[in-house]
Amino acid sequence: MKIVISAEGPDLAAQVGHRFGTSPYLIIVDTQTMAFEAVSNPAEGSQGGAGVMAVVLSINKEVDAVLTGYCSPTAARYLFENGIEALTGISATAADAVEQYKKRDMHDTGDAVRKIKPRKTQVDRSAMVQALKSSTHQFVNLVPIFMAVILSIGLFTTFISEEILSSILSGNPAIDTLWGALFGSILAGNPINSYVIGGELLEYGVSLFAVTAFITAWVTVGLVQLPAEIASLGKNFALVRNAVAFVMSLGIAALTVTFLNYFAA
Repeated sequence: MKIVISAEGPDLAAQVGHRFGTSPYLIIVDTQTMAFEAVSNPAEGSQGGAGVMAVVLSINKEVDAVLTGYCSPTAARYLFENGIEALTGISATAADAVEQYKKRDMHDTGDAVRKIKPRKTQVDRSAMVQALKSSTHQFVNLVPIFMAVILSIGLFTTFISEEILSSILSGNPAIDTLWGALFGSILAGNPINSYVIGGELLEYGVSLFAVTAFITAWVTVGLVQLPAEIASLGKNFALVRNAVAFVMSLGIAALTVTFLNYFAA
């Protein structure tokens, strides 16, 4: 059986280290032959993650137990999960600690030495209930959006035909972009709806210029809600904001298609 002892020195005469993760040395001992190997602790002086580094070394050395003064709960859990027991509260030389471990006297010394077992993970029922409530609330909020998407597809395919689009959109990028922004500016809607309508427009052969301008204007400009916006934010602000958003939708459409064509070339 092999054990690892956190120690203040590189031999069995050294005192057991106060902390498993940051003791100067880790001594790996074969309890049958008493042969040992002293390894400089790679995490000595480290501020964060020291315990985990010592755990990794212990796992690599295939030890069965850790003897130390203190071992963090996180390090103890990792040790436990890899079949290594952690015993803490030890105040002795490394040699004495080994002898006590071999005789299992440590378990009879009261609270000074403790065998650490990680706590069982318990499900917080109140947190689970709250999570379920939150998920349900989010789903309920999404239902109107899903319905709007379905209605948008139905209305678009019913009232908008390829002939109507062909008569409006000439195939000229500048004119199509302007028309797309104008159509998108009429109503301010949810982005998801604009993606659905934009997809239908692309299937009807509408240029990407017009579709991009439509989507951008749809979510940033809203002539129908302009009176309410004026009442809430002021006439000047509302008009300037909508005008700037409309112009930006034209620029964004031009830049988007230009970049897409450039990278696709």
